[in-house]
Amino acid sequence: MTSSPFEALLPSTERALLHRVAVAQSEGRSPSLVGAVVRDGKMVWSGSRSCVDGHDPDGDTQYRIGSLTKVFTAVLVMRLRDEGLLDLNDPLEKHLSGTGVGEVTIAQLLGHSAGLAAEAPAPWWERTPGTVRPELADVLGEEPLRHAVGRRFHYSNPGYTLLGSLVEAMRGVSWEEALRSEILEPLGLARTSAQPVAPHAGGWAVHPWADVMLPEPSEDLGLMAPAGQLWSTAEDLCRFAGFLAQGDDRVLCAASVEEMRTPAVAPGAGDREGGYGLGVQLLRWDDRMLIGHTGSLPGFVACLWVSVEDGVAAVTLANATSGPQMAALAGELVQIVAEAEPRFPEPWRPLPEAEVDQELLELTGPWYWGTYVFGLRLGPDRGVTLEPLRGPGRRATFRALPDGGWVGLNGYYLGENLRAVRRPDGSVSHLDLGSFVFTREPYEQGDAVPGGVDEAGWRGL
Repeated sequence: MTSSPFEALLPSTERALLHRVAVAQSEGRSPSLVGAVVRDGKMVWSGSRSCVDGHDPDGDTQYRIGSLTKVFTAVLVMRLRDEGLLDLNDPLEKHLSGTGVGEVTIAQLLGHSAGLAAEAPAPWWERTPGTVRPELADVLGEEPLRHAVGRRFHYSNPGYTLLGSLVEAMRGVSWEEALRSEILEPLGLARTSAQPVAPHAGGWAVHPWADVMLPEPSEDLGLMAPAGQLWSTAEDLCRFAGFLAQGDDRVLCAASVEEMRTPAVAPGAGDREGGYGLGVQLLRWDDRMLIGHTGSLPGFVACLWVSVEDGVAAVTLANATSGPQMAALAGELVQIVAEAEPRFPEPWRPLPEAEVDQELLELTGPWYWGTYVFGLRLGPDRGVTLEPLRGPGRRATFRALPDGGWVGLNGYYLGENLRAVRRPDGSVSHLDLGSFVFTREPYEQGDAVPGGVDEAGWRGL
């Protein structure tokens, strides 16, 4: 007999989620707040609270999402890379000239290591119309660099203005048009837009010392739009979360999305543990790695976190300039579901017959790097895993190469080649992993041990 988990959450889990949203709206003093949860690519819960009785927002209500926009812009750039139109290590000048910072690379802009200033010159760009900054020079200012290029993480909104302009230069259309045709329409994000479309929340500032509010302006950011312009809904962002977890060949393949989730630069001093990928924030939360992004603009705060390992994501949206801690709230929503209803593992199944042969089976089992013992296990698609059998050590998974051997997929051995070295009679002498030699016995006489083995062999005291 077999059984399958239901898509719907348990009532106890739903109540815990709604309680957490209610506490966040109340203690954060937000006019309204929406939360939603995705499991295995599908939205399985949403809930909201509002200061107006009977008028709670829902998953179709638009909120401004601020810097969550940067993830969309990064996807557009990665598409250009995947089409072979640019390399992430290309200097910006190669594709967008005349910026004055053309030596920075596209990868550095994506990962905020280009050394650019955090903000555009005054007046504050988030509360003024984009017409105040009609040219890139107005966005970058007279001294655009604050740090040595490529040396450290320093979050930069102007950097994503440059990436948006890069997309426009290479596509020959506006950033907004490229976004709509290349991401929003293929993924079915019909309620994500550069301008608000009803029903949408209004942005508010809540007085820090009194329960009174003030409406916030909603400006068109012009050239700064790729850094923070978008409006979206909980339902649309849940679909986008599924894309960030699994990829979608209509937009960006799974391997490229995984590349975006890989740390591009270490976190700066004082930053929360995690770092930053290519347009994606990384956060270590209660022993989980979350990927996604936070966002804020006057009147709004937002967050999207995905735990790829748990298959769970959460979206939080509120219409207050400050107050609700959206990053913490989204992390807690993921945690509630992941711990209350942990993911079911896939059933164990033998490998397909075509993936198993005697030569591969002969390579499995213990191997010694010096006196460290490792185990080689056969995996799917003729791949292998090499892991320490006792004590600390470097574990890695390897993908089979068409011409034989394997390449590392993670950890210390990412990108390194593993191969089986054979003797003239065809038997396996040793494994070579980036010049490290693994033998069947520790320091066996006659084995291919670098530096040789003492002729007296092993001895006692």
